[in-house]
Amino acid sequence: MQDSKSVGVVTPQFVTIDKPLLLKSGLQLDNYHLVYETYGQLNAERSNAVLICHALSGNHHVAGVYADKDKSFGWWDNMVGPGKPIDTSRFFVIGVNNLGGCHGSTGPASIDARTGKHYGANFPIVTVEDWVETQAQLAEHLGIEQFAAVVGGSLGGMQALQWTLDYPEKVRHALVIAAAAKLSAQNIAFNDVARQAIMTDQEFYGGNYYAYNTLPRRGLRLARMLGHITYLSDDSMAAKFGRSLRNGEIAFGFDVEFEIESYLRYQGDKFAELFDANSYLLMTKALDYFNPADAYNGDLSAAFRVAKANYLVLSFTTDWRFSPERSREIVKALLDNKINVSYAEVTSSHGHDSFLMETQYYHQLVRAYMNNIAI
Repeated sequence: MQDSKSVGVVTPQFVTIDKPLLLKSGLQLDNYHLVYETYGQLNAERSNAVLICHALSGNHHVAGVYADKDKSFGWWDNMVGPGKPIDTSRFFVIGVNNLGGCHGSTGPASIDARTGKHYGANFPIVTVEDWVETQAQLAEHLGIEQFAAVVGGSLGGMQALQWTLDYPEKVRHALVIAAAAKLSAQNIAFNDVARQAIMTDQEFYGGNYYAYNTLPRRGLRLARMLGHITYLSDDSMAAKFGRSLRNGEIAFGFDVEFEIESYLRYQGDKFAELFDANSYLLMTKALDYFNPADAYNGDLSAAFRVAKANYLVLSFTTDWRFSPERSREIVKALLDNKINVSYAEVTSSHGHDSFLMETQYYHQLVRAYMNNIAI
């Protein structure tokens, strides 16, 4: 029986933005495609639109289910829907696959009209600023002049922050969840190891593996395994797997013995079949480059002088990849500018993945904040 609080069956939509996009790198795309989904109804005043920005491996499929697939619920289906914290009975919610992605928007696996071949390694580096610009173009296409809220977790939270800096008049509220104003050196290091795993795979072929009808599965699998470890907390791994042996006894070998090994390899294999390796490289680079304070000699407070939105900033106690300290840096910069901000540090055992979980207190906070947004 269908969940009464689900948006139900959804269908992706496509748009071609037929105007040049000058990227932060200085390169240009003559045009591009975006795939997106919408849930709920845009009101007559067009004042109830909410943009959901996805994280590294996310996409446009935020909520609902596809008619032709089993187990195809959106990645944030527990958060978005009628009666859920982001209530589609009140809000018109939009999810979009970022430029450079691999789920329908123009990216490395797309065909370059100039060559008739896959972009591959020739697809330009994209940044959070570039994504915000493309999302703004989508909003214009949909006739939305201002968002009631821009919401995101992790890399999605970075996009929400950037929206309030690039388009301060077009965002009334920003929900920045499990995010940071810049990556730490350790996080950049994790990303580089993941990229090296992909780029040194024999099947990578300099990023042009499409021409060889193959995929760098081994490298992408390792990258995902590494990333997945950093998304979890030690407590959550201990509670779920501990030191449990798959076959009940030590085999004195290098094959899978512990349940955690089996889990990571399964997750890595599954991801390697669903995600494009070049897109993974692009997403991690966008993470590395994000730093609004960079243009202000490292002064984050100065970067937020232009902001006019109201903010909800949330962090999680066991998130060591985007620790609460990073969220508090954002809060301080906002307070330095006397900007309205609410902050909560949520107790959770799930590590960075906490922002995806259906934790009661966390969902109550989001629900309360969203319910107070006037539309």
